[in-house]
Amino acid sequence: LDPRKDKLVTPPLTLKRGDAAAAINAAPRRLKGQMRIGGQEHFYLEGHIALAIPGEDHDVTIYSSTQHPSEIQHMVSHALGVPSHAVTVEIRRMGGAFGGKETQGNQFAALAAIAAKKHHRAVKIRPDRDDDMIATGKRHDFLVDYEVGFDDEGNILGVDFMFAARCGFSADLSGPVTDRALFHCDNTYFWPAVHAQSAPLYTNTVSNTAFRGFGGPQGMVGAERVIDEVAFAVGKDPLEIRKKNFYGTSDRNITPYHQTVEDNIIHRIVAELEASSDYARRRRTIDAFNANSRFIKRGLALTPVKFGISFTATHYNQAGALVHVYTDGSVHLNHGGTEMGQGLYVKVAQVVAEEFQIDVDQVKITATTTGKVPNTSATAASSGSDLNGMAAQNAARQIKDRLTNFAAEKYQLPRDQVLFLPNRVRIGNQEIAFADLVRQAYMARIQLSAAGFYKTPKIHWDRDKGEGHPFYYFAYGAACSEVSVDTLTGEYIVERTD
Repeated sequence: LDPRKDKLVTPPLTLKRGDAAAAINAAPRRLKGQMRIGGQEHFYLEGHIALAIPGEDHDVTIYSSTQHPSEIQHMVSHALGVPSHAVTVEIRRMGGAFGGKETQGNQFAALAAIAAKKHHRAVKIRPDRDDDMIATGKRHDFLVDYEVGFDDEGNILGVDFMFAARCGFSADLSGPVTDRALFHCDNTYFWPAVHAQSAPLYTNTVSNTAFRGFGGPQGMVGAERVIDEVAFAVGKDPLEIRKKNFYGTSDRNITPYHQTVEDNIIHRIVAELEASSDYARRRRTIDAFNANSRFIKRGLALTPVKFGISFTATHYNQAGALVHVYTDGSVHLNHGGTEMGQGLYVKVAQVVAEEFQIDVDQVKITATTTGKVPNTSATAASSGSDLNGMAAQNAARQIKDRLTNFAAEKYQLPRDQVLFLPNRVRIGNQEIAFADLVRQAYMARIQLSAAGFYKTPKIHWDRDKGEGHPFYYFAYGAACSEVSVDTLTGEYIVERTD
């Protein structure tokens, strides 16, 4: 397929800063190439499953293995031709998801709901593993074309990327996935002049979908290939070229989408890993090993990561939570995030327990349901803890403020004399149990329930211009891996990773 001419499932994105073509043409050296990045099956241990239970009138309750209960609610309501308020979706936990249950559960939930309403009985759909793997979307495989201009020292002067993705027969999430690939075509490197374009190609295959990293890994792999090619061309250690082209802290810090990198710590991370992994000595050892080994060759790479945290669709960066405090001091917590083994439920419960200064076992974590917290975003984009934790904190602080105001008024003390301590509250020079203060507040008709809300600040994105501040912050990391490769069979072993 021709990424510039053939049919796309959604409009492409272009990111540019400076004149990449001119910079590449004027560079002392340049090269171009192409790399193929394969797809991947999610292989969650629990496959897709949906149980629909019909209720009175138009009502139906859906138990679905999904990362996005609100989307299941919308899809089922459309399929049944009923309002969203007639559809309740609940998910206690998933046996793994990795992005594969962000949109892919829709079809199973809708089919179960239609059958349940037609036959007036509960209907469960669970495809077996073979059908699940055949019918559901995978990670997008990409074909990346790149051209780079650089000098004899390995300083990159300009780059041009084309990220073509196999998207399948419908859009699904291919638009934002290919957008995020472009957002990460810089990884941790400053491109002085850059032009990058996506091509979400329409193909006669299953419609591909979200998968951990959501296009980001494919974008970063493209950036790393460019760095490696430049290093080989100038005959230097790839780590030296990586460090030479890192983003700066006070300058050389503008991304291809015109966001300033304000939290750059990659220099420190890489320096510490280079020392702790004993990179230089192992590089010399590997060179000596390869010189004396005809078929088994060893390689060593130290690779950095910069990953943008936030949904690139700005409106998804919001969350709600519901917190009840009962008169015995126990707490009921519900929020829009879903649990798939990553520990989100416990993390958000810890936030609430910390606010009230109570033991975490006093906080009951209830199943995610559209009936308690509406209009939720998918648990995705590495934002689940940030969004839902802040929403739950907001709800807990509303109640805590009411308790503080009540105690200050009842005991005739300033607010700063009311201090929440572990499982108790100090009011002036006396201490009472948290549950006792709650009971007193109830008797005084103080509201002990709150709906919390959070929206990520400072973010905005204009896709048409390819400019904005789409990420609240960046997460940084690095890994150093040593491998052995049998050059006759292609078999490889990861010897060590730091």
